[in-house]
Amino acid sequence: MTLAFALAAGVLAGSGAYLALKRDLLRVVAGIVLIANAANLTLMASGRTRGASPILPVEGEISDPLVQAMTLTALVIGFAVIALLLSLVYRVYTGYDTLDLDELSKEETRHAGEIDRQARDDDDAAEAKGR
Repeated sequence: MTLAFALAAGVLAGSGAYLALKRDLLRVVAGIVLIANAANLTLMASGRTRGASPILPVEGEISDPLVQAMTLTALVIGFAVIALLLSLVYRVYTGYDTLDLDELSKEETRHAGEIDRQARDDDDAAEAKGR
């Protein structure tokens, strides 16, 4: 069963990395979610005991509660990060009407050019006023 957990975590991490490298912001967020879930699955699998109840068996190994607490903390932090990422993606979409990183890069370059042009115009106006 440990091999199944390792394979599942590997598939989640690989799929997450694949999605995180895409050019669409929603796919990037989905990739980050999958990578976080792979990390949580790895943590839970590392604290797992075989063939016994996790609560104080008569003999044998006891499940480590620290791993479960760490995973729960990671889940809560992960949900907060996902909510923040989704709100940022929504804000980008409402501002630019696209989620494609190539188009966003073009918009950023165009916007930076406008800011530079405005700064030059302001400098020219201040220089002309100073004469």
